[in-house]
Amino acid sequence: MRNATRFLTAALLIALPSLASAHRQWMVPSATVFSGTNNWVTVDAAASNDLFFADHQPMRLEGVKAWAPDGSEAKIENAATGRYRSVFDVKLDKPGTWKIGTYTNSVMGSFKVDGEEVRVGGRPRGPGAGGPGMQAAPGAAPQRPPVQSVDDIPANATDVKLTQMIARNEIYVTANQPSDAIFKPSGAGIEFQPITHPDELVVGEPASFRFLIDGKPAAGLKLSVVPGGKRYRNDDGAREIVTGADGIAKIDWPEPGMYWINATATDDKPTVPRATSRRLSYTTTVEVLLP
Repeated sequence: MRNATRFLTAALLIALPSLASAHRQWMVPSATVFSGTNNWVTVDAAASNDLFFADHQPMRLEGVKAWAPDGSEAKIENAATGRYRSVFDVKLDKPGTWKIGTYTNSVMGSFKVDGEEVRVGGRPRGPGAGGPGMQAAPGAAPQRPPVQSVDDIPANATDVKLTQMIARNEIYVTANQPSDAIFKPSGAGIEFQPITHPDELVVGEPASFRFLIDGKPAAGLKLSVVPGGKRYRNDDGAREIVTGADGIAKIDWPEPGMYWINATATDDKPTVPRATSRRLSYTTTVEVLLP
């Protein structure tokens, strides 16, 4: 149980920026469709104000993984992190659809000990009320560091307020012919089960994507669909799409390019001990081509 309830801050920070800030986190592949099985895909990963323009901070790569079409884990190679973005490669040596992304199941919140508030999860901070690593303001009392596990909450804690956070950020690329095995759901959080294959999107042809929550169709789930290229437009072009009773969202594509899709939900069905609520997030980037 102790291992099951230990949640790492680094993992949370990889995949939950859309829940914590206005900056959108994204991954963009160099292409989504490849011919043959001797190719490499290069992926840029960052969080930014304008989608797909790295201008804020890089994505941390510790939790990024890749899966081959048969479900086996593949290597992340040539990884590097710069000031504003990270980049890495995956060799596509098997035919079918590959998945690349992050998954986190974490907890955030707080509790009190002897009237003093202590955070659960979150980035460790230096003494005082500044940011991470900052020194205390003159005369400020030292702050207790956050704890990283539900198991570390002491027995005499009061005012325990915990939220489970489950997030995915995934992209899909195909070598030769598309396949569907990689979309098998795990049954935890928001998951993507497309009817229209995400690597076969074309302007003028609406796509149907099914979204699941805990393995069941997610009715009434709100999606944000945003095209890239905001830097060259007056607005970000965001649209809100809502899934039907069957969990299916139908999305049309007015122009070619990369699109960022994000779905979020909250409920009171946490699986973490002592948590009372849950926040769910799913993010993907898809490429839409001309006919």
